[in-house]
Amino acid sequence: MPTAARYPVRADTRLHYKELRSKVLLTVVGPVGMSRPYYLCPHCSQGQTPADAQLGVAGRGSSPGVRRMAAVVGSEMPFAPACEPMKLLAGLEVAAKAIERAAEAVSAEIAQRDAREITRAKQLVLPIVSPRSIAKMYVLMDGVQVPVVAAETEGRTGRIEGQRARTRACKLGCVFTQTSVDPDGWPIAIPHPPPTWEPSKSPKSSASASTRKLGKEVGSGPPLKSSSAIWNLADQHSPGAVQIVDLYHARQHLWKIAALLHPQDPAAKKAWMAPLKTLLDDGHIEPLVMRLRQIAAEHADCHASLAEEILKEVEYFTANASRMRYPEFRKKGFFVGSGVIEAGYKSVVGARLKRSGMFWTVRGANAIIALRCCRLNGRFEDYWEESRAS
Repeated sequence: MPTAARYPVRADTRLHYKELRSKVLLTVVGPVGMSRPYYLCPHCSQGQTPADAQLGVAGRGSSPGVRRMAAVVGSEMPFAPACEPMKLLAGLEVAAKAIERAAEAVSAEIAQRDAREITRAKQLVLPIVSPRSIAKMYVLMDGVQVPVVAAETEGRTGRIEGQRARTRACKLGCVFTQTSVDPDGWPIAIPHPPPTWEPSKSPKSSASASTRKLGKEVGSGPPLKSSSAIWNLADQHSPGAVQIVDLYHARQHLWKIAALLHPQDPAAKKAWMAPLKTLLDDGHIEPLVMRLRQIAAEHADCHASLAEEILKEVEYFTANASRMRYPEFRKKGFFVGSGVIEAGYKSVVGARLKRSGMFWTVRGANAIIALRCCRLNGRFEDYWEESRAS
């Protein structure tokens, strides 16, 4: 080890070696003591330990391997219970707060990497490729509510009149491709690669990032097939795309009317629903709208509030009529349901962030969701490979 060496940091400055300094680092094999050279800047007297940066432990008390384990367990379970698998599987005593900080720090670095990729994707001019060689690309996006601490909902009104908000919306996007249908004509999603999940503080950035990043992988081609309630974003990022209202969501709007008309009679609900559901499934939206208007008119005199609720649903079907031509979509081999994104909410968000008694800060929720998306996308190891390479 040098006793009077100099360490270059800039072209015009060299740090002076001062001494060896010790540090205890928690590694995958337990606590390890290390000695590394300590340098001083002759101009500002600031000290540095370059070896820490080279080993990825600058300002940290644990090795990258320990942080990797902490990020994995922290993304899968609450931080306090996560201490147990760290102890049982690795023999490491790691505090819950340390697991939380590691998970959030890794997530922040992953987000920075993704931001750089998005910037490159935005600047990329994609080649013109024969449409016959390109799969159908689906972009699904929707929102789910995440319980948050009171400070995160200050000044926000809740869903129940007179009560404060207790949740914040999380937007989740999913991109996947499709090239074929089964013998019955139902579309088949391509299993490799799996769906690409994208979390976002803003739905606008999520839609843009997902579309561009996956588009970079599969090339340009026919319009995206978009199943999303946020139609203005679909128009902005995928002009000309086929837009499809999830069939099962549309049915829920009819069931809502059925529940208003027959709140205590399940048999009557089903009987009322049957012919209208047939109109919806067959894509006959105009006759459906006419029938609902007639029902609203029949209740206008004696149940004005009920008629008003029915007319709200009429506006929903009227505005989305072109997105509900389900027989046409099926004939073209398109998906008409958004089961992928619904499953995503359960596996990406619900399984970790909506457990009993959980309340999040927006920062913490964003971190864990981003980390889970990275792992489910199969890109977690890519992050560590890049970290080692750098």
